[in-house]
Amino acid sequence: MKKLQRLTKEINELTLRIEQDYPELYQYLDENPITIPDCETPEISVNSFVDYLDNLKSLLERYIESHKQMKHLRTINSVVYK
Repeated sequence: MKKLQRLTKEINELTLRIEQDYPELYQYLDENPITIPDCETPEISVNSFVDYLDNLKSLLERYIESHKQMKHLRTINSVVYK
């Protein structure tokens, strides 16, 4: 039970961080396929929480990385096309 509470706390904290720091990303969390059960009576387990947390982390990491690259390209373009 402690593990489930810890996972829930981590998920809440990460979701709050995304909401506050990356609102443009937050709007897409509801569309995350991992949150949509693929059966009529889904069973929620510790593994489900682990998977969801891992997915959130990955989503945020990819978002941050892609925007770093875009920012870098914009900087290069502004120097080249000055």
